[in-house]
Amino acid sequence: MNDASLAAKRAEKIRAFNRFYTGQMELLDERLHHSDFTLTETRILFELAARRTVVANDLVRDLRIDAGYLSRILGKFGSEGLIERTPASHDGRQMELSLTAKGRACFRPLDDAARAQIIERLKLLSDREQRELVGAMGRIEALFGRNTAARGVPILRELQPGDIGWITHRQGVLYHEEYGWDVSYEALVANILGDFGIGREKARERAWIAELDGRVVGSVFLMKASEDLAKLRLLYVEPDTRGMGLGRQLVEACVSSARECGYKRMTLWTQSILTGARRIYTQVGFTKTAEEAHHSFGHDLVGETWEMNL
Repeated sequence: MNDASLAAKRAEKIRAFNRFYTGQMELLDERLHHSDFTLTETRILFELAARRTVVANDLVRDLRIDAGYLSRILGKFGSEGLIERTPASHDGRQMELSLTAKGRACFRPLDDAARAQIIERLKLLSDREQRELVGAMGRIEALFGRNTAARGVPILRELQPGDIGWITHRQGVLYHEEYGWDVSYEALVANILGDFGIGREKARERAWIAELDGRVVGSVFLMKASEDLAKLRLLYVEPDTRGMGLGRQLVEACVSSARECGYKRMTLWTQSILTGARRIYTQVGFTKTAEEAHHSFGHDLVGETWEMNL
């Protein structure tokens, strides 16, 4: 199949998904949620409610809506007393738009109905399926809007069933894509996490899973080396979420917990080529104490031991 045929086939898959989704969410109804507003009108009301004040040009840009069409909708809202216009503080030639009390009262039941509709759909899914759904939606948003989409706030949570397999898979894929490491690295991760999942001492060994918009985007593990020595292991952060401070947040959570658990020292093993991780370790307070050349994962590498007193 040539590139044009493959692109056309994928485009049809996406169009089919769009048709499925709009049908599931009843977005083709002439009046959304049995209200007096269309889907476009409801979206504009949402933007006005969320932003408090905004100028029309921002709505044209962000919603990719025709300026004339938007003007007609705003004219309707104005005649119904749903919005008010005031000169923009940054440019008196433009008018800031905001909802009136009546406008907010009209929007509130629409917002409640939309939320209730989604909650009813989610009730048909297990907790795991719900997280998979949200994660898939977050991934679509990240791929289509890499440079423009607003991101949510990452959260750190405890280990859950399914995480060990997923993290093993992602580490294997990412280190192969970025450094060319072979399957022996994935096997090493599988062995480490398999032992952790079966025999960990829960009071003194923990994991932190980073989620962003329902998608797992990183993790780190605190493991016991001895009564006094803790090990930080298997730190990773997804490429599209780097630069958000997530790696440091994971490392700091691990170090803080090691102190609380009563460890006296902490150690980790990394590779000289992992410059981003090494920078975090330095910032947090680790010091490199040893290095040794070795051949692993299909490559000649320089392994490094880093330590810190707690």
